[in-house]
Amino acid sequence: MSDVLAPARLGPLTLRNRVLKAATFEGRTPDALVTDELVEFHREVAAGGVGMTTVAYCAVAPGGRTDAHQIWMRPEAVPGLRRLTDAVHAEGAAVSAQLGHAGPVANARSNRAPALSPSRMFNPLGMRFTKVPDALAIAEVVEAHARAARLARESGFDAVEVHLGHNYLASAFLSPLLNRRRDEYGGSLANRARVARELVRAVRDAAGDDMAVTAKLTMEDGVRGGFSIEESLRVAGWLQDDGAVDAIELTAGSSLLNPMAIFRGDAPRRNFARALPIPVRWGFQLVGGKFLREYPYRPGYLLDKARRFRAELTMPLILLGGITDLAGAEQARTEGFDFVAMGRALLREPDLVRRWQSDRATPSLCTHCNECVPTIYSKTRCVLRTS
Repeated sequence: MSDVLAPARLGPLTLRNRVLKAATFEGRTPDALVTDELVEFHREVAAGGVGMTTVAYCAVAPGGRTDAHQIWMRPEAVPGLRRLTDAVHAEGAAVSAQLGHAGPVANARSNRAPALSPSRMFNPLGMRFTKVPDALAIAEVVEAHARAARLARESGFDAVEVHLGHNYLASAFLSPLLNRRRDEYGGSLANRARVARELVRAVRDAAGDDMAVTAKLTMEDGVRGGFSIEESLRVAGWLQDDGAVDAIELTAGSSLLNPMAIFRGDAPRRNFARALPIPVRWGFQLVGGKFLREYPYRPGYLLDKARRFRAELTMPLILLGGITDLAGAEQARTEGFDFVAMGRALLREPDLVRRWQSDRATPSLCTHCNECVPTIYSKTRCVLRTS
């Protein structure tokens, strides 16, 4: 058996293999609560063979959502989440909840709550300016993460993933472009990293020792003057030294300023514009070419940057980006990455991992057209999938 498909340890967990379903907002929670469709989405991926699937996005507060139709962690959500985790466990997989606060990526108008950012800025989704949290408000966000972790535990999750990427709140604090504060949460990298480290510590304490805790960390956000790979390496080292996470999942790009640096491949500008509400659509039509930039796709497209993290860190790392076949996953293992995470390929074929087990050469049918990206505003799916 391929080492990728053999059981592996993630903190206190033993997963049946090293393939994780990456967090991808599912678009199946119209009332910010679990639906039968969301349960089936993750049950199908679990039945398809992954070691662990990730529910995204589980906001820690109502104002921390990128859209009001996302789950936010509260007692009313627990029964549905428990139904989801039970369904995944019945298929032999583990399940993680991605926890975070969207910060400047939140939709203030949809959420009917102000979007937070480290420094004042215009929030394009909500068409209004953000609110800058003081130290007390930051402490409330930290406690909200701890509360969400406790609810995830109550809901039967095996793991939680703390979102420190894509210019969501913690990532926005890391960015020297977005964080222009002059207090203890701004200025030096150590100060800018305080929010991220406090969130992770609070989640670890709340989760306990029998849940795995991972962090999704941006290696670089792809924006001039933003968060650099050199700074990310230092933050990753601090997270390792803090000892609060069992693994780091390495990502790139900014949902706020440069989302295609996350995905690579074709930029679906036309359908993305159609999915946006007016007047945001009008603004996108003016600047869409700069917002959805074109990055050529290649297998393992984040591997070059991730190698620097593997060289400097000893803790487990999760490689994301362009893993679509078993050969690519095995290369990641050869280079020292403990797990691989997959997103679009599993939207196209939820049973891809299961088919690797019977035919190592099984190719992915994903064309990297990225037309799945605009579907997050309705029901996230591969538009090429016929069944």
